[in-house]
Amino acid sequence: MARAVGPAGPVGPVELLATWEAGLAGHAGDRPLLLHRAARPGAGTDELLSVPVGEREADLFALRRALFGERMQVRVECGACGEAMEFDLDAGALASRAVPSEAPLRVEVDDWAVEFRLPTVADLAAAGRTDGPVEARRLLVTRCTVRALRDGKPVLPGQLADLLPERVERRIAERAAEADPTADVTLNVSCPECGDATRAELDIASYLWTELDTWARDLMLDVHLLATAYGWSEPEILALSPLRRRYYLELCADA
Repeated sequence: MARAVGPAGPVGPVELLATWEAGLAGHAGDRPLLLHRAARPGAGTDELLSVPVGEREADLFALRRALFGERMQVRVECGACGEAMEFDLDAGALASRAVPSEAPLRVEVDDWAVEFRLPTVADLAAAGRTDGPVEARRLLVTRCTVRALRDGKPVLPGQLADLLPERVERRIAERAAEADPTADVTLNVSCPECGDATRAELDIASYLWTELDTWARDLMLDVHLLATAYGWSEPEILALSPLRRRYYLELCADA
């Protein structure tokens, strides 16, 4: 594992183990924020919650690339025949997608003209606490609308949920997805057995957490073995480079 480098400097095994420990002790829903904090060590919580969702996802892809390399192995089950499909993705390509503009977006549908900003991480969290996708979409539209006009007349934000037609909401969601493609990485995978295509969303936070969890448990085992063999403390063992730790573990196995 390489050392990830963020605005405040390198993120090493000590910091990553702290992230892992906090993720285990807390709620699973807090893990994306913990991972994002590891990707941007100098950023505060308010700053992390205020970035567009796609920008956070790009940061997590970049962290994944720094820690575990470019190649991401993805496993998807065919929705038609159940065949297990495995393929590789390039974390670097996903991390380098264009950062969305902060300028308001605009859609015009029939007698409606709506200016809105891209949803932030905080907006997405609020939408996740609603009852279903329709309510979530309406909440996002209400929170993210900068200015709404109907027949040229302003509509107050509190009135949008009742007045905005569903077709306008859908167009706003489509325009946001176009402007911030990294916010929702959806894969279309053709099955080699039946030829049917399966759509699957790649949740980078969940994917990265699974990898971090495996890495942390392996590292804890390394610490246990080296501490038992040499009497070293955890900080002393973590201060060793991965190459030196592996060499000492080989010596332990040969002893």
